[in-house]
Amino acid sequence: SPRRSRAATPQGARPNSPKGSPAAGPRPRVLRALEAMLRRFCSAGSSTFSPLEAQSIEQLCTSHRRMQAEGGLAGLHGEDGYAACAAFLVSIDRVARTLTLPPASRAYRSTFSANYRALFPDASRLYRVDVLETSVDQHSEIWVNGDKFELSPEAIHQAEALQAAWAELSELLERWEQCPEDERPSRTEMTAALVSLDVAWAQFECRYITELIAIEDRARQLVVRAAGCEAQLRLQLRSRGGVGTAERAAATERQLVQYIARLNSVANLKCKGRDDLGYDILQNARTVLRRCEVSSRCGGFAGAARVAARVLACDILASYENMRAYLREVGLVIERVDPHLCNNAGLATRLVEWETSWEVGARYVRDAALLEGLCDLVAEIKSAQAAAPALAGMFEDVDVELFWVLPRIVMLFYAASPAGKRTELVRSLLPHRFDGSGPKCADELQRLSELFCKARQSLESQHRGSGAEGARTLAWRSLVRRAVLGDAADEGLLGSPGNEDKAIDDLMRELERWSLELQRHCPQDWNQCSAVLVQCVTGRCKKQPNTRFQV
Repeated sequence: SPRRSRAATPQGARPNSPKGSPAAGPRPRVLRALEAMLRRFCSAGSSTFSPLEAQSIEQLCTSHRRMQAEGGLAGLHGEDGYAACAAFLVSIDRVARTLTLPPASRAYRSTFSANYRALFPDASRLYRVDVLETSVDQHSEIWVNGDKFELSPEAIHQAEALQAAWAELSELLERWEQCPEDERPSRTEMTAALVSLDVAWAQFECRYITELIAIEDRARQLVVRAAGCEAQLRLQLRSRGGVGTAERAAATERQLVQYIARLNSVANLKCKGRDDLGYDILQNARTVLRRCEVSSRCGGFAGAARVAARVLACDILASYENMRAYLREVGLVIERVDPHLCNNAGLATRLVEWETSWEVGARYVRDAALLEGLCDLVAEIKSAQAAAPALAGMFEDVDVELFWVLPRIVMLFYAASPAGKRTELVRSLLPHRFDGSGPKCADELQRLSELFCKARQSLESQHRGSGAEGARTLAWRSLVRRAVLGDAADEGLLGSPGNEDKAIDDLMRELERWSLELQRHCPQDWNQCSAVLVQCVTGRCKKQPNTRFQV
């Protein structure tokens, strides 16, 4: 066997021990560490590359050439350029390990938040394309939830240092490919460039990720403050009998509603993102519920109107309680909240529910006169279902035919009582058809009422044998059925077959014209109104408590 030098043999070890002797077997850990140190020392002092090292440099040049073909740093925003850069960064790390270059210290990663510790779990290089991309776009703004953030001057300075080190390495790789073998960059030059790049990368990574964590913490503060406000409200509501407790709880709840509205403006991209839905909507909803608990003699709602008012009020309160439940849960896992708040599916879903119900509340619950008109119309529709049972089926199935019929019967009920409560609903949908703020309507609406009276009188004359009250009831049922079923209405209620009443036809044609205007004047308002009518007539509350939490 070859002769072993004394310097390579630890004290006390016996070289050339025969097989089976106690010294045979795996080399001690200390010996392996000394040999590795010796190899690094010898390699560091060499100016030439071993065959394995030269091969790794060639592979690095190939990756660099592919990246340059995809546009270099300018191509990072494209999918192919991003992939080529990622492959190049992997090659840089592989070459550094082949050259046994220790990585720059990444001890700072232990101070990162949990999310970033998952991205950077250890002290290895872990070069990421997005970090390099930020060093290229160093002066670009960072927009989060509508707020603009910028990198600090220190981070920009370190980004420039990283770009300088990147350019130096790229120049060396180009020299390696273009020059003859004896003129290629030396091992010393290549290791110096790689170490310089790694140090600059670590410094920029530390500064950039630290600032990014601070930006994300600021972006989450809206959720943090809302969750804290909700927790404070819970404590105040549990404290009973204290002096000023109710006033403090009301002030806290008002603040909580403002936080929810602000969250809605930045995180609700599916709706309008309104931030003007205030605390008074919640107060009005609670007032409406209290009115539903008392009799009509004491100012409460009765019958179908009570059901309609309760549905709208409960919808508002349910969406509010869902938001409170979300804030209670999310306050325990705030680090899981995406700083781009619109990306949190659970939050976005609850905000859609909240805005939808509160927007209805802003229109129909906040305005007492409009709420009375809506409830009056709902009560009239419920009673009309007895005259036209098909109407009840349309509401139950939410049939497409319902949305042809609904505007006709709304205008029919208005024509039957133009000075009644339901007038406020029609005024809100066709404000240009009313003069001033009083109940007086324009001439064309007046003509609709006159046509209604003529049609009703014509039908009453056909049912004189039923008495005055009976004739009026039958006439009304006939008009409702005709508005719902059209020409397919029961001829027994409309007169003898082949003896159509011109007054009825005139009224139906006029109703059709007004129903089209009702839908077309402001489609958004009409769509909301028709959805509210369907909900109130069927008595269904849309919002159900969410039992499964999702950030």
